Amino acid sequence: MIIPFIFSNERIGLLQLKNSKKDLFSEGEIEAVEEFAQTLGSIMLNQYSQAALQERVKELTCLYGMSQIAKQIDISLEDLLYRIIELIPPALQYPEITQTRIILDDFDFSGPEFEEGKHKLSSEIIVDGHTRGVVEVVYIEKCPELDEGPFLKEERILIDTIADELAIIIKRREVEEEKMNLKNQLHHTDRLATVGELAAGVAHELNEPLGSIMGFAQLAAKCPGLPQQAGKDLEKIVKSSLHAREVVKKLMSFSREARSGEKKTDINQLVEESIYLYRSQCKKEGIILRLYLEPGLPVITVDSVQIEQVLINLIVNAMHAMPEGGELDIITRSDVRNLTIVVKDTGHGMSKEVMEKIFTPFFTTKKIGKGIGLGLSVVKGIIDSHNGSIKVESEPGKGTYFEINLPITEN
Repeated sequence: MIIPFIFSNERIGLLQLKNSKKDLFSEGEIEAVEEFAQTLGSIMLNQYSQAALQERVKELTCLYGMSQIAKQIDISLEDLLYRIIELIPPALQYPEITQTRIILDDFDFSGPEFEEGKHKLSSEIIVDGHTRGVVEVVYIEKCPELDEGPFLKEERILIDTIADELAIIIKRREVEEEKMNLKNQLHHTDRLATVGELAAGVAHELNEPLGSIMGFAQLAAKCPGLPQQAGKDLEKIVKSSLHAREVVKKLMSFSREARSGEKKTDINQLVEESIYLYRSQCKKEGIILRLYLEPGLPVITVDSVQIEQVLINLIVNAMHAMPEGGELDIITRSDVRNLTIVVKDTGHGMSKEVMEKIFTPFFTTKKIGKGIGLGLSVVKGIIDSHNGSIKVESEPGKGTYFEINLPITEN
């Protein structure tokens, strides 16, 4: 006896009864079994509907969780991906044997103890028409065959939706990052404009009194019968005034992003000249100064005054970072394309947050009156104007490493 399960005029299954004797079932028994079959069919359909509803709730919970995580602008994209990975297994039928990973731009963001499973479901992450990665879900144990292997077709739709949402999140993050970079560039440009205005004002206000100081000092030095010590002091006044005037000139040159004194320069010789005044000071402060200058460096065309200013800024900063002594290494080397200058110290170092701001004009970690935060921004401006690059590595308590690369051009 075969009795169909009918629901809404649709057969959803069959009930089959067998007996070794022919015509054993009476008409009343057949009617009773038919009624039982319909009741059983209704129960089965209800159970199936509830199970399907639970699966949909799990899937919607996953997508809702993704949307909430995506709103958190204070977390990195890496943390965001790891959090999304944790949301996916509970949305599938067998979360206890589910492993998940996201691959983005060749970086593998895997769940804990990820391993390749017997069954896999995946969907590509496509951003602006380019495949950037993939979302993968695997079952690490054998499961019953369903719509797509052991996976439901709704689960395929879910993984596709997750991949699409990830593409949107990644695109939005990249757009926001680009906007932030543009904003920072505009902010930096505004600060440079302020530097230019400040330099012009400083030059106007200081050039005249500096000229007077030098003039009167030179006149005083010509007085007959001047004591020897007074003559030496007047000479120091003239030198200091000349130095102050040169600093103003350099600052104005930086604000205009101009290189006015280009000439062929021996960088090793320039390094030696730059550290001349600081050798005795380093020794006095317990700083071991070492030079590792590669012989036979190519002569390059640069503004030697500006490059010397870069070296002095980095040397002075390194000395300030080692108030209790330490080691200061200056290294030069070259390859086919670049001439490299390295200034490395064993000072107190910098945090990641500080390193992100060190080239910003007026940013300083020094106490009020000890610095105005222009040194490294001047360094960056000079190196950029020479079509070079500057790299910094640092860690609190482990010192700082500055690497400058200047292009070698045919002259």
